[in-house]
Amino acid sequence: MIEFKQVSKTFTLGKREVHAVKNVSLTIEKGEIFGIIGFSGAGKSTLLRLVNMLERPTSGSVSIQNIDVSTLSPKDLRAQRRNIGMIFQNFNLFNSRTVAGNVAYPMKLAGMAKKDIQQRVDELLQFVGLADKAKDFPDQLSGGQKQRVGIARALASSPEILICDEATSALDPETTADILRLLKKVNRDLGITILLITHEMGVIQSICDKVAVMENGEVIETGEVFDTFTNPQHETTRRFISSTEQDLPSPKLLEEWRAKGGTKLYRVIFKGYIASDPILSRTTRKYGVDFNIVYGSVSELQERFFGNLLVSFEGEEQAVKQVLDELQALVEVREVSGNER
Repeated sequence: MIEFKQVSKTFTLGKREVHAVKNVSLTIEKGEIFGIIGFSGAGKSTLLRLVNMLERPTSGSVSIQNIDVSTLSPKDLRAQRRNIGMIFQNFNLFNSRTVAGNVAYPMKLAGMAKKDIQQRVDELLQFVGLADKAKDFPDQLSGGQKQRVGIARALASSPEILICDEATSALDPETTADILRLLKKVNRDLGITILLITHEMGVIQSICDKVAVMENGEVIETGEVFDTFTNPQHETTRRFISSTEQDLPSPKLLEEWRAKGGTKLYRVIFKGYIASDPILSRTTRKYGVDFNIVYGSVSELQERFFGNLLVSFEGEEQAVKQVLDELQALVEVREVSGNER
């Protein structure tokens, strides 16, 4: 378990103070994949560096397994850092070393026997799918292959925690998906707790159990990914979600809809298995109302259905009201105003 208790970090730049992290309290449970998302300058990278004391908190505490890491002796801190693997955005590989040499490097620093190093390198390259690339050099690899080497190297010391600093931001979408599947495999097969930072909501949506949203050094929203994604509370969170989910048509299309005589529009949000239940057709048929799905989709999120539909209803006013009342008892329904976004 990793726990941040009222952690702040302030840097002094000349006469100016920069409050990179402000009074953050978070708990990451053992075995979780926990994502921290924020725009550039939000403080997420600084927060990660506090976990292994590459930066020390100005106030508050960071604990791993109930031990305040800031109180560790230099020797114990070195041991603790070996328990934390790191994956970087730009891979940080040695171009002068082979793939096997890059993976072996931290083990050589730790003084492992040559025989044990070779066995461990072979195991790790097999695990990340690069057994046939052991003798290649980084310049001969694709971006995705380089990141797989980075993951293998981070696993070399059999860590309990894996820190990912924008691990997929330098990769194309298809390669990003491959790396995220590998990270899920690391978490599932090895039981490693993963703490990752990103500015891409799609990464959070794909693999994380929980998420914290940061802005200006503060955590402004946190919770289960499904709950946060389907019911965001903060405007910044909604902006991130909009970057991956086009949940409403453009204002221009909405304007055109209304100009052509379109009736009122309602956002109907389905969560869980009710998304596969024909409640729209059943309810509207009951009251003699027609419905039209103007926009939206039903997708899978965290192995649960999530439907977000823009719907219009046509019929007698009282009948439409009865439909809306009955639907609201089952799902979330709200009218879409002209300026909603």
